[in-house]
Amino acid sequence: MRTLNDEVEVLRRIPLFASIEPSKLKLIAYAADRVELDDGEFLFRQGDAGDSAFILVSGVADIVSETEGAQVVVAQLRNHALVGEMSVFCDVPRSATVRANGKLIALKIGKDYFLELIKEFPELAGRIIRELAFRLAKTTADLAASERAVRK
Repeated sequence: MRTLNDEVEVLRRIPLFASIEPSKLKLIAYAADRVELDDGEFLFRQGDAGDSAFILVSGVADIVSETEGAQVVVAQLRNHALVGEMSVFCDVPRSATVRANGKLIALKIGKDYFLELIKEFPELAGRIIRELAFRLAKTTADLAASERAVRK
């Protein structure tokens, strides 16, 4: 059985939380729920309400777009990645499905607490913005490459 101190140690290793003092990490660990999924299980589904964000502790998560009955893996996220934050920020349904690709462990942080963290730690907001900008740049490059491939 994992202890609160074990969860604090996990959070300390996540770059997103690197500058947060240990006493505050303990509060985050206390407020977070540990989620363990087996291969093929869903962290959340496209269209679900965005009531929380997740930090991937270990494993691989497939990001799946579901359109017209087809499921396409559009990305994979690994250890220490943040997922589900867009629905929390924008108060919109989940834009994709997140499915475990093998054993997946994540920390679930409720929407209200996640937004409070952003207010209390502005540097956390900066890191999240950089991560979102990186994802947007990658998606744009992937779309441009796909468009070039289709034209050929």
